[in-house]
Amino acid sequence: MGQGRGVRIATYNINGINGRLETLLSWLAETQPDIVCLQELKAPQAKFPERQLADAGYGSVWHGQSRWNGVAILSRGSEPVLTRRGLPRDPDPSQSRYIEAAVNGLLVGCLYSPNGNPAPGPKWDYKLGWLKQLTAHAKQLLALNVPVILAGDYNITPTERDVYNPDRWRDDALFLPDVRKAYASLLKQGWCDAIAEIHPGMPVYTFWDYLRQAWERNAGLRLDHLLLSPGLAARLKDAGVDQVMRGRPKASDHAPVWIVLDMK
Repeated sequence: MGQGRGVRIATYNINGINGRLETLLSWLAETQPDIVCLQELKAPQAKFPERQLADAGYGSVWHGQSRWNGVAILSRGSEPVLTRRGLPRDPDPSQSRYIEAAVNGLLVGCLYSPNGNPAPGPKWDYKLGWLKQLTAHAKQLLALNVPVILAGDYNITPTERDVYNPDRWRDDALFLPDVRKAYASLLKQGWCDAIAEIHPGMPVYTFWDYLRQAWERNAGLRLDHLLLSPGLAARLKDAGVDQVMRGRPKASDHAPVWIVLDMK
């Protein structure tokens, strides 16, 4: 897998997999990532495009939900081995927000954290409860002492430099202190934020709203993250965002985020 070029792993909030399947397939063909975490499938379990992805060379496992949420893990040239659907003690197991699989010696967790707006309110409370369970599970994963990646749309902007205009977002559930603290607590466990590691102190955006010409103005946010267990962090070679995908017709409002690991 990924011989000679490192192992390329990406996360992509596709914002409707069937409506944007052509976009996804073209991106897979162009960039050939070895492992992909997808969020916001917006497709029930039976409507996931398993055959089309297999024709493109990708095995897949997925956790679907009609109209909302949904997560999947793809593997180029192999079949992911499902280890978990849903977080332990998820506050609302009916929402498809987490899936985990073993892929060629790596344990991959793909997540779609709740948005949490409006805050305060029930959605905000659910977000905090969900992040609490994610943090507990992340600690257990580290205790396994195996190479682990937690990738996906965290719906958290970790620092002010991850927001084009922090003042505009002060009261938003993506930026409130409690969720930033939750993210910081993951890093304190020992997880490495791959984008921040490769691009320290730089604004890197992964999401641009459809409203107010956010893409044209580069009014972005960094919501999509790949966290690496300590052993994998030592193998991190590169990381970036395929921003060009956000500018294509019928684009998702997120762009794919990727890393390259040296797994020799």
